[in-house]
Amino acid sequence: MPIAKALPLLEADGHGAAPCCAPLAERPMTAEEAETAAPMFKALGDPVRLRLFSAVASHAGGEACVCDISDVGVSQPTVSHHLKKLKEAGLLTSERRGTWVYYRVEPSVLAAMGRLLAPPPIT
Repeated sequence: MPIAKALPLLEADGHGAAPCCAPLAERPMTAEEAETAAPMFKALGDPVRLRLFSAVASHAGGEACVCDISDVGVSQPTVSHHLKKLKEAGLLTSERRGTWVYYRVEPSVLAAMGRLLAPPPIT
């Protein structure tokens, strides 16, 4: 089983994960920051992937068996393809348990996405 790679959007800050760049509303992104963040947005830009990501993120216990989230209107091989793309973008991690694969979104990924997309402070 391949080792999941870290979300390129994130860098460790000693307290979990931190976004690679300043919040979008703070200042324009540099070319390098955009290159780093783009794979996450590209992965989430597909409606099926966005539904799968949401299904995993909102599932009770913070993880979901592929058997519980595959009802998104496409075939099982297509679900597997989309889950693979989400994993490659670093948005999901997975663990095989017997014949089933369980997916999870690490809380630090959601927190870093929230920081990146945070609105500017009200002044």
